[in-house]
Amino acid sequence: MDHVKVGRLGPFPRVSKPVFIISALLIIGFIIFGAFFTETAGVLFSFLQNFITDKFGWLFIILALLLCIYLAMSRYGDIRLGAQTETPQYSLFSWIGMLFSAGIGIGLVYWGTAEPLYHFMAPPLGEAETIEAAKQAINFTFLHWGLHAWALYAIVALSLAYFHFRRGLPLSIRSTLYPLLGKKIYGSWGHAVDILAVFGTMFGVVTSLGLGVMQINSGLERLFGVPNNLTIQIGLIVFVTILAAFSVMMGLDKGIKRLSDINIGLTAILLGFMVILGPTLFIFDSYLENVGNYLSVVVPLGLWGESYEGQENWQSSWTIFYWAWWVSWAPFVGVFIARISRGRTIREFILGVLLIPMLILFFWFTTFGGVAIHMELLAAIDPAMASPGLVEAVQTDFGSAIFKLVEFYPLAQPITLMIVVMIVFWFVTSSDSASFVIDMLTAGGDTNPPKIQRLFWASTEGIIAAGGLSALQAAAIVAGLPFVLVVFAMMYALLRGLSRDRLILYRAQQHFITEESADHNSANEFTDEHLLKGPPKIVKGD
Repeated sequence: MDHVKVGRLGPFPRVSKPVFIISALLIIGFIIFGAFFTETAGVLFSFLQNFITDKFGWLFIILALLLCIYLAMSRYGDIRLGAQTETPQYSLFSWIGMLFSAGIGIGLVYWGTAEPLYHFMAPPLGEAETIEAAKQAINFTFLHWGLHAWALYAIVALSLAYFHFRRGLPLSIRSTLYPLLGKKIYGSWGHAVDILAVFGTMFGVVTSLGLGVMQINSGLERLFGVPNNLTIQIGLIVFVTILAAFSVMMGLDKGIKRLSDINIGLTAILLGFMVILGPTLFIFDSYLENVGNYLSVVVPLGLWGESYEGQENWQSSWTIFYWAWWVSWAPFVGVFIARISRGRTIREFILGVLLIPMLILFFWFTTFGGVAIHMELLAAIDPAMASPGLVEAVQTDFGSAIFKLVEFYPLAQPITLMIVVMIVFWFVTSSDSASFVIDMLTAGGDTNPPKIQRLFWASTEGIIAAGGLSALQAAAIVAGLPFVLVVFAMMYALLRGLSRDRLILYRAQQHFITEESADHNSANEFTDEHLLKGPPKIVKGD
């Protein structure tokens, strides 16, 4: 089996020079362009963002959900990511915690209260501030954070884990296209795919980090009167990047895993506090109703394109942006989830990635955003129950909405401090996870890349995060478009690879060959050139 060529580059001991150099130059070029030609950069990225969302928005709607459902329900689900006798590398609790460390935590805290309340006050369809608007607000929020996003992550992560743990290929985006490109993945085609993944990962993640630092600043302003301005935010980025550097030096198990476990504990405490001291019965009743409403409208909302409204302004700003953002995050989240998922079956993997985080997210949005909407509906009936400042907080600064909400609960100050600490930890684990993934990509798929290289990428993320949120959001969408084409090719390649594997596993189960020789023959047959001609037909009854 060939491998990606890696070598020393200055202080960096193991890098794939084409991927590392070109990715670094592109990213550094963006930093210089944004710093010295700020106005021009803003105009350019705004134009590209509008062009992509207007002309190619429909591409982001066609995601991987149906393929996930098919693989989970089919006999492919029995295939294990690794040897058939392996057990999962991490416990379910740690696995879920690290799933959230992959950048989703910051966005959850930032949007948990603000997004549902914003859609309630300014719905894309119908009249605002009504019961129907409340249901619609939750439906759209669930759409943006639900099955579509996690199906995309699941397919990218599954492709990576399958070709790495089952086939022995590098843990790199290029490996997912082996059935299409063959040994060309080790050449310029493979380099181009990994460069796209690095570029998309960098700007997708630093957009989340930009949101996080703004929210940290908002929380510190409420707690200690710290000014809310760019200077403070840059200082916070420097501080948290230093913390991320320490986490990098501790490694995956001691750094990311421990911080993720701590944050899951803090998240559970915060969620329990909000449920017990909030409208508990309403939260549980509305959660079940919200999930049911979402499942009943997920297909029409997922295909809705504002065709009859004659405009695409709302969807470009929300749904299309979210799905473009998910695509730009997909290499990062996919590589990281694959890295921590060895030993799980395909069925267990898909159901876990698709459903567990989603249901937790839905409960979070119900507890924070749903309660905020509930408070506004009660205020419309009885003005004495009004929640002053909550709507204004959303209209002024999305990140401050959660802090305004907890002011209506006991122990507001300690809870606000805990939320700030959570965001800092999410920032650290997101930066650490992203630098870990980018380093794997630029080190030829090495699953344990040198720490000095991770320090370089963690520092680069901090520098870019200081460059302004609007530019980062535009760059995330621009970076997401080319990678969506890679995802389509990845889905086809995964089916081709699984077809061969499933046939060999079927024969092993029928005692024609042992499981050990099945794995051996599978790896050998996979490298044969005739595989590129297409998968064999599955025997009748498979």
